[in-house]
Amino acid sequence: MSKDHIDEVTGIETTGHEWDGIRELNNPLPRWWVWTFYATIVWSIGYVIAYPAWPLISTATTGVLGYSSRQDVRAELDAAEAAKGGYVEAVSGKDVADILADEQLRLFAVSAGAAAFKVNCVQCHGSGAQGSAGYPNLNDDEWLWGGSVEQIRLTIAHGIRFAGDDETRFSEMPAFDYLEASQITDAANYVVSLSGGAADGAAAERGQTVYAENCAACHGDGGKGMADLGAPDLTDAIWLYGSTVADIASQMRAPKHGVMPAWGERLGDVTVKELAVYVHSLGGGE
Repeated sequence: MSKDHIDEVTGIETTGHEWDGIRELNNPLPRWWVWTFYATIVWSIGYVIAYPAWPLISTATTGVLGYSSRQDVRAELDAAEAAKGGYVEAVSGKDVADILADEQLRLFAVSAGAAAFKVNCVQCHGSGAQGSAGYPNLNDDEWLWGGSVEQIRLTIAHGIRFAGDDETRFSEMPAFDYLEASQITDAANYVVSLSGGAADGAAAERGQTVYAENCAACHGDGGKGMADLGAPDLTDAIWLYGSTVADIASQMRAPKHGVMPAWGERLGDVTVKELAVYVHSLGGGE
C-alpha cells in the first residue's frame, strides 16, 4: 500500500498500514504535546541526577542533592519524641490520680493510652472497648475489680489470673456440682430475678435459700457483688457469659474463668499509667 494514499472521507494522507480494509490516518501529534513529552524526559534525567533513583545491592544512588526521605522522617520522629519528653517524664513521676488532676497531662495520657490500647488491647476488648462474650465492656460502669483509675492501673499492670505475676488479681468461682440439679436451677432462677430477668417465681423463691447458703459469701446478700473479691454484681444487666437461667446454671456447674495478661513488665510503668487513664476516660470509670 502506498504511503501517499489519501483517505477519501477525511482527505488526510494514510500511513500505508492497512488491516482488514482499514487504513491508518497519518495524523501527527499536536506540537504542544510533543514538546511536553520532551520536557518530561529532560525533567526525569534531572531528577535522576539530583535525587536518589537507581536501586543498588544494599542502597541506592544518593543524587547530587543528598536528599533522604528517611532522614526527614527520622528528624520528624525525633522532634516528636523531644516534644513529648517532658510529658512522659511527668507521667513517670506521678501517680494516676495526680495525672487526672493535671488537665494537660491527662489529655496527653489519654492520647498516648489510646494508641497503646489499639496495639495491645483491641484483640480482646474490641476497637471501641465494647468487649464481647467473655471479655468485659470497658465503657460501662460495672467493674469486677473496681473502676477507680488506680484500681484499673493495678488490673492492667498485674492482669487477671495470670500465672506469670505474683500480684495478679485472682479469684475463682467454685463449681457447685455438689448441689442437686434442681437446686442449681432454683438458684439460677433467683439470680435472674435479681436483675429483673424472666424467671420462674416459685423456683426463684426456693433458690433464694440456696443462694444465701452458697453464693452470698462472695456476691453479697443482695447480689451486689464485691470488688475486693472480683465477684460481679448480679443485680444489673451486664453478664460476661450470658444472662438466661440456662447460662447461669451452666456457669454454676462448670464456671468459666477468664485470664488477662499482666502488662506491667511488658509495657512498662508509663504506658500502663497511660492505658489506665485512657480506659478510665471512656466513661465507665468510677
